[in-house]
Amino acid sequence: MRPLPFSRREALAGLASASLLPAAPSDLCFLSAAELARLIRTRKLSAREVLEAHLKQIEQVNPKLNAIVTLVADRARESARLADEKRGPLGPLHGLPIAHKDLVNTKGIRTTFGSPLFKDHVPITDDTIVERIRAAGAVLLGKTNTPEFGAGSQTFNTVFGATLNPYDPTKTCGGSSGGAAVALAAGMLPIADGSDLGGSLRNPAAFCNVVGFRPSAGRVPNESLFELATSGPMARSVADLALLMSAIAGPHPASPYSLPEPGSVFSQPLGRSFKGVRVAWFKDLGGIPFDPRVTNVINAQRKVLEDLGCVVEVAEPDFSGADFAFQTLRAWRSAATHGEQLRKQRNQYKDTLREEIEQGLRLTGTDLARAEALRYQVWRRFQAFLERYEYFLLPVTQVPAFDVKTPYLKEINGQRLESYIDWMRSCWYISLVGNPALSIPAGFTPEGLPIGLQIVGRRRQDFSVLQLAHAYEQATHHARRRPGM
Repeated sequence: MRPLPFSRREALAGLASASLLPAAPSDLCFLSAAELARLIRTRKLSAREVLEAHLKQIEQVNPKLNAIVTLVADRARESARLADEKRGPLGPLHGLPIAHKDLVNTKGIRTTFGSPLFKDHVPITDDTIVERIRAAGAVLLGKTNTPEFGAGSQTFNTVFGATLNPYDPTKTCGGSSGGAAVALAAGMLPIADGSDLGGSLRNPAAFCNVVGFRPSAGRVPNESLFELATSGPMARSVADLALLMSAIAGPHPASPYSLPEPGSVFSQPLGRSFKGVRVAWFKDLGGIPFDPRVTNVINAQRKVLEDLGCVVEVAEPDFSGADFAFQTLRAWRSAATHGEQLRKQRNQYKDTLREEIEQGLRLTGTDLARAEALRYQVWRRFQAFLERYEYFLLPVTQVPAFDVKTPYLKEINGQRLESYIDWMRSCWYISLVGNPALSIPAGFTPEGLPIGLQIVGRRRQDFSVLQLAHAYEQATHHARRRPGM
């Protein structure tokens, strides 16, 4: 192979001289994915050097955090070698290390879904998102942790245990894409994928001070026939999020909800003016409880939007009926997916998921019809609301990260919660309407726990959401605060 014109040390030294970062080798793991991709593409770094730096970071910090649960280092090294030898057109993710959420099938690599039923499962095919990321040139190094079958926004299971928050290892990292969020925050990966039904891309991003994007249904094709569930990207910056979106978005003939626009729409410049843009600022989402530490951080961000030129007004849509609609449709999905297996191996399911499946099995056709009718009413009101405003802004989560030994919260501010996912209504209210939504770092509680701002855009205006998030990110720099590891 032709020698690289620059070594890693020289590349980092050049960046340091430009005042972008210190010339410490470990900082390679905190370069942006876009910059790493550029350095690999211009042969100032090799894919092998980038991989080895991340493998070393994984070796050092993963035992403390438990984010990467399956590591295929030798396979990754071979892929990185082939990436360095490749000539001709290179994909947008060429040479970048990635680990996939342990809910997606990866050919020849263990995929457990966080369940003891699948602890030794090795798929024979890749899911669509894996195929696209591989085709874009990324180097697969392993799998990230997730709760059992992705159920719940707290990442723990009986196969691998709990994943810990890098900002406070006594706290949860959120979920269900918790392993991905932690790996990003701790420099183990430059980009990661995830999925989102009730907040699984947004909640862990908020708890771990990274960026998570729930795209419109069908924007990133996946194997689910349930349109409330979407696949999407996670990263440490909005630009890196857009880079990954450019590789995974686009139509697919096997996806019934697939949208026609190509992924290349996310390669456009993110900059735009927001002068005069009308933004709706949440009030209380119909009276659901919020920890004041969350609302204090989020409400302090309103001035940032106003300084960007936005016209910000306190206003929110009517979410009446959302609770019954989402809880019913979620239970129905769980029953349809797991009902038969539950009858055979009931004790192999965690109690919260077991109860949800059994709730779904008790549903009637009338229940489902009512849920769909309520869902449509919420959807219609929400779309009409966003005819007056271009964006709706609200907290990602109702609470900061809580004790990792607590499976889920049962009350907030003394208000009792009915189900194990009720503390995430600020996320799944948005899931129900299907509009694109993004979690962006918004600051920290007095205890140093990250808080996320949720930016929701108009129907199918995914790129517009990234544009506002990028402008906010550039104005605040909250994401630059790394965990004190």
